[in-house]
Amino acid sequence: MSLGTIRIADLVRGARARGATDLHFGGSDRPALRIAGRLAALDAPPVEETDVRAFLAAALSAAQLARLDARGSADGAAPHSTDGGPYRVHVYRHGQGLRVAVRLLAESVPSLEQLALPAAVATLAHRPAGLVLFTGPTGSGKTTALAALVDRINRTSERNVVTVEDPVEYVHVAARSLVTHCEIGRDVSDYAEAVRGFLRADPDVILIGEMRDRETMAAGLTAAETGHLVFATLHTNDAAQTVDRIVDAFPADAHAQIRTQLAAVLAGIVALRLVARHDGAGRRAAAEILIGTDAVRALIREGKTHQLRNTIVTGRAAGMQTLETHLSELVVRGEVTLAEARSATNRPSEVRGFERSAP
Repeated sequence: MSLGTIRIADLVRGARARGATDLHFGGSDRPALRIAGRLAALDAPPVEETDVRAFLAAALSAAQLARLDARGSADGAAPHSTDGGPYRVHVYRHGQGLRVAVRLLAESVPSLEQLALPAAVATLAHRPAGLVLFTGPTGSGKTTALAALVDRINRTSERNVVTVEDPVEYVHVAARSLVTHCEIGRDVSDYAEAVRGFLRADPDVILIGEMRDRETMAAGLTAAETGHLVFATLHTNDAAQTVDRIVDAFPADAHAQIRTQLAAVLAGIVALRLVARHDGAGRRAAAEILIGTDAVRALIREGKTHQLRNTIVTGRAAGMQTLETHLSELVVRGEVTLAEARSATNRPSEVRGFERSAP
């Protein structure tokens, strides 16, 4: 291991010790950490290009390095890192060379209890079939929440779980279930091809790391239609936008068919945000939850997605809630400040509650 690689390993360990979620380095800028959602530069010199390349040679596979050379960016992960825990790596070229973003992951797969997600989320792990979508901006906890759901399945039932991810981040050791991880570039060429192939592997549960394109969405809908429980993520902000994103990915003359398919298989949508804790101990997730009830299915079939929010508001008995309702509860319980809660939503006036003093 070169001195430069050792230095980066020290940066990773230091970032984890400070509770950071991300480490950034490369180019002429000083390394920086993201802590509780805010970026802070370190009092340290820039990481040399030769050291960056030495780190990447150890962190990325030959295929991922080839992708970097060919396309200018690449993703990788170190699930069993000796640098203070697992992490995900994204590298991209820019005017001053290479920039690296390291996402620090939990040292073990977190449980749903540790994430403190609403009880309705846990019920989605026990669905026999259907499509469950986790949405939110980059860094909102989608991958971690999905890992916790797979962990719940693995510990409580006998099911065959197959995942396709880019890259694989959390590795599950078989407990009561069989869990197989496939990675884009290493094991399969793309998401859609992987999902179509999984249907011949006798799966009960299929996890799709990201629904990036029409082909993957179509494959995921088909898998859910044929009796599988399908988990997937999208980069959308709320339930209504998620439905529209899937439908709009297809030609206009197919919209009615896609709405019918989606309505038939949708089990739930969980839209996540991470909010800084009041006590300064990192961030916690807040969620909007939509459950695939008869009323929700009817609105999707009829193309009335603008009415989904009203159904969520009135659907508490089914486990549904708006993001603003959950944020308000967190404020009342003293877990987050009113200001932080309101900054996490486009409807800040709907977040209410009297704050408790910090512990």
